[in-house]
Amino acid sequence: MSTLRFQALKESLGRQPIAVTEPARRSEIFGQNVFSGTAMRQYLTKDSYKCVMDAMVKGTKIDRNVADHISTGMKEWAISKGATHYTHWFQPLTGATAEKHDAFFETIEDGSAIEKFGGGQLVQQEPDASSFPNGGIRNTFEARGYTAWDPTSPAFIYGTTLCVPTVFVAYTGEALDNKTPLLRALQSIDQAATDVVKYFDKSVTKVVATLGWEQEYFLIDKALVAARPDLKLAGRTLLGHSSAKGQQLDDHYFGSIPLRALNFMRDLETECMLLGVPVKTRHNEVAPNQFELAPIFEEANLAVDHNSLLMDVMDKVGDRHNFKVVFHEKPFAGINGSGKHNNWSLATSTGVNLLSPGSTPKKNLQFLTFFVNTIKAVNDYEELVRASFASASNDHRLGANEAPPAIISVFIGSQLTEVLDELEKVTDGKLSPQEKTDLKLNVVGKIPEILLDNTDRNRTSPFAFTGNKFELRAVGSTANCANPMTVLNAIVARQLIDFKAEVDALISKKGMKKDDAIFNVLREYIKDSKRIRFEGDGYSQAWETEGMKRGLSNHKNTPDALKAKVSAKAISLYEGLGIMSKVEIEARHEIEVEEYAKRIQIEGRILGDIARNHVIPTAIRYQNVLIENVKGLKDIYGAGFKKIAGEQMNLIEQISEHIEKINQGITAMIDARKKANLLEDMEACAVAYCNNVKPYFDEIRYHCDKLELLIDDELWPLVKYRELLFTR
Repeated sequence: MSTLRFQALKESLGRQPIAVTEPARRSEIFGQNVFSGTAMRQYLTKDSYKCVMDAMVKGTKIDRNVADHISTGMKEWAISKGATHYTHWFQPLTGATAEKHDAFFETIEDGSAIEKFGGGQLVQQEPDASSFPNGGIRNTFEARGYTAWDPTSPAFIYGTTLCVPTVFVAYTGEALDNKTPLLRALQSIDQAATDVVKYFDKSVTKVVATLGWEQEYFLIDKALVAARPDLKLAGRTLLGHSSAKGQQLDDHYFGSIPLRALNFMRDLETECMLLGVPVKTRHNEVAPNQFELAPIFEEANLAVDHNSLLMDVMDKVGDRHNFKVVFHEKPFAGINGSGKHNNWSLATSTGVNLLSPGSTPKKNLQFLTFFVNTIKAVNDYEELVRASFASASNDHRLGANEAPPAIISVFIGSQLTEVLDELEKVTDGKLSPQEKTDLKLNVVGKIPEILLDNTDRNRTSPFAFTGNKFELRAVGSTANCANPMTVLNAIVARQLIDFKAEVDALISKKGMKKDDAIFNVLREYIKDSKRIRFEGDGYSQAWETEGMKRGLSNHKNTPDALKAKVSAKAISLYEGLGIMSKVEIEARHEIEVEEYAKRIQIEGRILGDIARNHVIPTAIRYQNVLIENVKGLKDIYGAGFKKIAGEQMNLIEQISEHIEKINQGITAMIDARKKANLLEDMEACAVAYCNNVKPYFDEIRYHCDKLELLIDDELWPLVKYRELLFTR
């Protein structure tokens, strides 16, 4: 066994679980490190507190004079918690979070020092941050960028730093982050949904999008990860033969949580409680050493912030427990990868979930209105939905019999399908008294009863209705939820605006009653969006053929999928709602195709390095051992040695053949990479990496994995799958 592999296994197998003390009641520590309503009431004046709450609930602007009072109270609270620094915490277009820490400490004229944090420092800062991706928005000589406080997401303390959630924009005003477009999309859905819900309840003043994400991840001992250059640098294994035992027995799924992993979870959940992240569920996932956690639903902007924060906290807590938390969508071939299901719904200021059926026909008509409009929105913008979760890492997972396919479809269950089929039969024009009775009593009125027994759940659907919410299942585990949530809220907002215009036109121009007009418009939407509804096996080849017949897109790789983001349709959507300008849209597309190309480039370099500097030298070393063995047999047996040494000679030939194929593949891959690098257009470069470079990965891996089976285990330099996945 190689020295590095031996030391890594020795270190990992000798680890003892780190003892963790949990609080008796989590409710007692929840949000202790968050500048929440309770903290604000204690540290702010009555007027300052009201200003912050109005900004959070009504979106009103905070005056700079009031900001000075707020910042003083926030500083005093933070210092009382042991904070020494503050930072504007933002989410640049890398998909991760960013922060630059400044001390509260400042000197004054008499040489003494004070703790200072003014309103200007709270509301806006200029971190420069010019090296973040910008897609051409910022020139080198115009590198100024600003972070601005987002009061809708409360400040929090992590470690000894006060973190203030902010947006990140260029000097010229364009958004340079993931949060800004999301906030604009949430404002759009609020306005559009509030206008529509007033058909049913005029007391509603606000509608918020809610999100409950489910985070899947792997826990791998960090010593083992350190001995795998691919896992360390690329987040996934670029080679490695499958373990004899993987997930075939389903014995890990929902099983007893291993003690080391459980102690990590306990520590993590305590940190989450202090930070106000309402994590609730934890369990083993399907693959060995794979786990999942999920929170209670929250307002979408806060939920996105909490997921981004969580991933950072998981890394830090994992390090304490000698784990590397692996978020990559497909870190190991042959076993399930990881996703981040986004459970989405809409809630009113009166506490009603608009995607939850009610106890009366009137409430169910409200449910159907938002239910059908959501399906119509996904139907009309299915390519944009697909693009919202496209990435180099997620390409490995989509359609791999563990995740939804690249074809977007909506699953609603057989019983709700019957309801929509009945509504589709509504005649044109005004409803007759009999039709109204049939609809309200026989169709609409029975929805709650139907859903009580509707336990269907289609794991192969990218967008499934699960009783009182839609679940966008195709989001990757490494992704920032802001991107898919911006798209989903934007398209539903656009659809609700169009819906209201059509209903109002029928009421004003044709004299229809409100319910008649709503039923008529919904009926047409049900017909128009029928192609997107699918109840069968999304993994099957038959669905791929059927999807093509229905005119649904099937973008199997990221460069193809991302084209929808800069289509005339997408630009019209975003500009029409004021979510993003054409410049901001095109910049994001440029960034994403460039990131795709760079990730494939990095993986190609890593694979070439491991294959040539680790695998081939080991293969030659073992081949030399075999050659010496054959020579020894020849010396002993003379001409008859071939009969005895036949298997060794065959092994020598096999090793030579695999070495040759690996070298040929690496040389061809490097040549393809050089050609791709010459392309100045980033989209063309990404396509070249996808079509001309990436295909060599599987070929090189195939021969490396064959060598792993042939070479003496004592010599193999890389930690194997059985060790990565079953060392706990």
